[in-house]
Amino acid sequence: MEKFSSSQLSRRRLMAAAVMLPFTTSLVRAADTSLTFNELYGKFGVLGLEFSDKVKALAGKDISMKGFMAPPLKAEAQFFVLTEVPMSLCPFCSSDADWPDNIVVVYLGEKQTFVQPSQTIEVRGKLEYGSWQDPETGFVSLLRIRQAEYSSV
Repeated sequence: MEKFSSSQLSRRRLMAAAVMLPFTTSLVRAADTSLTFNELYGKFGVLGLEFSDKVKALAGKDISMKGFMAPPLKAEAQFFVLTEVPMSLCPFCSSDADWPDNIVVVYLGEKQTFVQPSQTIEVRGKLEYGSWQDPETGFVSLLRIRQAEYSSV
């Protein structure tokens, strides 16, 4: 049986760790950038819903999120609403004060064919939060995923 000195063993561990580092950080990054509907808000305060620390930390970053596509406002729309549960009607709101806590607006990077409301999808894109009014439609949102694409799950 061959004996190793502690310096050889340490070098081997260091080399193995260096080889594995790119794979482990990408796994951690992938896990950290997925978001669920339960993680959107931290609490309900006097001023209403407050975004979670995770949403604040992921703002401006690429994320992924699973849910259901609410029926779009019009067939050629460049956006849709991602919902926690399947819906037969689109949950559009008149103001951000009426904003439901289980929807996110998804702005597509390029047009895609819409899917049935009962089909689970995964959306990937950049997360934004805060009140914003779409100048084209007048639709007000609190949470958005921009430059998005989606696929059936």
